[in-house]
Amino acid sequence: MRRSSTFARQVLLVRVGRRDGDLRGATDRTLPEPRYTDRPRRRYGLNRYGQAQVEAIAPVSPALAPSAGVDDASAGTIPLLPGERTMARRMKFALVNACTLASLMLGMLAIFLAMQGEARVAALCLIACVAFDGLDGALARRLGVASPFGAQMDSLADMCSFGLAAPVVVYASLAGSVPPAAAAVACALVAACAAIRLARFNVSPKDGRFFCGVPTTMAAAVLALTVAIGLPIPGLLLVTGVALLAFAMVSSFPYAKLARLVKLPPWVWFAPVIGALIDVRVTFALIVVGYLVSGPVLWLRHRRTA
Repeated sequence: MRRSSTFARQVLLVRVGRRDGDLRGATDRTLPEPRYTDRPRRRYGLNRYGQAQVEAIAPVSPALAPSAGVDDASAGTIPLLPGERTMARRMKFALVNACTLASLMLGMLAIFLAMQGEARVAALCLIACVAFDGLDGALARRLGVASPFGAQMDSLADMCSFGLAAPVVVYASLAGSVPPAAAAVACALVAACAAIRLARFNVSPKDGRFFCGVPTTMAAAVLALTVAIGLPIPGLLLVTGVALLAFAMVSSFPYAKLARLVKLPPWVWFAPVIGALIDVRVTFALIVVGYLVSGPVLWLRHRRTA
């Protein structure tokens, strides 16, 4: 029995080998076999029952082969601070992000103060948020530590401070003077338009001369100053102005950047300075209205010249 089983195994191996040889011979006659092939090689053998089995051995790609000395856990990570990672640059990077976090924390403080009825103090916190928001970007460019991480973190902090805290402060200041539903709708529009404005800014190409729509920081500054100085405006008119400011953030009107406004002739600044000495509230309202109207005017002018 053992001899017959051994003889049967030998015969089966010979048949399988001939079949494989015939197939390879037919392939060699039709198409030349490439020098390097990605097809898996086959290995024949017998299982425990004496039956032929085929095992496919796939070639290992060099790209998938593990490289020696490389940590798989850190292979796909992206450094938060690109470039040279010295202690001095890390300190500068931490300082810039500390300004961003300060703006975020001041926005949270403004929300808490507004919930306690301290709307004007909360508005002052929002003005401090605007200052820190401008400071972190200026420091990042000055110190050479600007990074995609910092840009995304600044956008999230702006959404909290200017997209959420500013509407809450405005809602608290309007309590009792307008219907709650009207104030809620206007403030919700500010939050929604701020989110759209920030998302569009992150994915849109940057223009060095104009903003596409009113910046979120400037809109929050206008709202904060309106609450802080207490403009003598009727409640319904103020709610309408808040809604128009929200739509101006997501509009396509070009608004001049602050760098272009600073380069205006000195005599242009005499009018607001003199107006501020006479009546700060009226002067501030005229400046805000003039800036909001400048967007549609520049848009119409561009369409006529195009």
